[in-house]
Amino acid sequence: MIDFSLTLEQRMLQSKALEFAQTEIKPIVQIIEESDNPEIEPWDFCQSVFRKGTELGFTSLLLPKEYGGLGGKCVDLVLVLEELGAVDVSIASSYFNLTAAMSLFVTRAGTSEQQKRILSHVRSGEPHLYSAAESEPNVATSDLFCPIPDPNIGLKTFAQRDGDAYILNGKKSSLVTNAGIADAYFIIARTALDKPLGESMSIFYIPANTPGLKFGNRTEMIGWKPSHHAEIHLDNVRVPTENLLGKEGEGAKLLMLLPEVAIGLAACYVGLARAAYEYALDYAKKRVSWGRPIIQHQSVALKLADMMINTQAARLTVWEAANTADTNLQLAGMVKAPAAKTFAVDVAIKNAQTALEILGGYGVTKQAQTGKFLADASIGYSCDFTREVLRLGLVNCL
Repeated sequence: MIDFSLTLEQRMLQSKALEFAQTEIKPIVQIIEESDNPEIEPWDFCQSVFRKGTELGFTSLLLPKEYGGLGGKCVDLVLVLEELGAVDVSIASSYFNLTAAMSLFVTRAGTSEQQKRILSHVRSGEPHLYSAAESEPNVATSDLFCPIPDPNIGLKTFAQRDGDAYILNGKKSSLVTNAGIADAYFIIARTALDKPLGESMSIFYIPANTPGLKFGNRTEMIGWKPSHHAEIHLDNVRVPTENLLGKEGEGAKLLMLLPEVAIGLAACYVGLARAAYEYALDYAKKRVSWGRPIIQHQSVALKLADMMINTQAARLTVWEAANTADTNLQLAGMVKAPAAKTFAVDVAIKNAQTALEILGGYGVTKQAQTGKFLADASIGYSCDFTREVLRLGLVNCL
């Protein structure tokens, strides 16, 4: 039997997320979006929002109760993220989705000692922002999918074993989410340069105050204004061996344990797609042309119908992927998560573009939300791998 109904607890969680997004996130986003000051630091405004969301359990939602989490399912997370994404997709994905997913990653990839130590902040309710760094300036992130067993292909950041520690040197690209503001980083580096990437990629947990860990200036994006991205420079960063997650060379395998990152991102984009649809629908009911609201014109009505259908289809794809993540991690990681991510982003981009068309001349003004929708949606195209790379990976799994 297939049942898409939500439990009472899930509906309450959804309502809590909706209220939080409207009362806490929306005012902050408006301040950031309307500011013309290039020196503005969005994190100065978003930090309080992140703290309040942490107190509500949004970042520990997936963690088992034994670690101080809420013991929720991936389906619970996507319900929250859609509501947050409907107000601002960058805050939802950068701060809440990434931190919630990486917290869960520690429980799956870490030792008992690592779990207890790294997640010690959860029980105290202290906010702890995470960042994950894989991309590099002169290395295509798609190299992670390259099947060619050539040691020269892939990441160049290197972790040299030195007694009871590793010495990391290298640079991560200017697109690293939360770089420079996070409390801790999950850094992907090579632990062998004479082996293919798939056999030499390792993941290290590095607190923000570690000597030698440096950051570049904030990268300005065409959208996602409340987010923070920057380069990471690793200059002889000494990391104790107890901060290696898993074993040397197991990085690629460990990443498959975390489909929630892509599924959560997809949920954020379902929220954006829904917001664009609702915005255009509201406008179409009020805007009058030829003596009647433009929603009564067939061409506009058909556009709105397509927006609604596509949003619903994307949501169901994400829900199905989330359900799979709770039952079959491998299937979710290799098939369901990339499918949900690419489809939800495609729908968000299409809905944003259609909303702009429905608003006509007003759609291209800064006073309208359509420009923000389209810019924010477009970033999703290449965020967490491009749609082409993800879909090519899907083909290999069929």
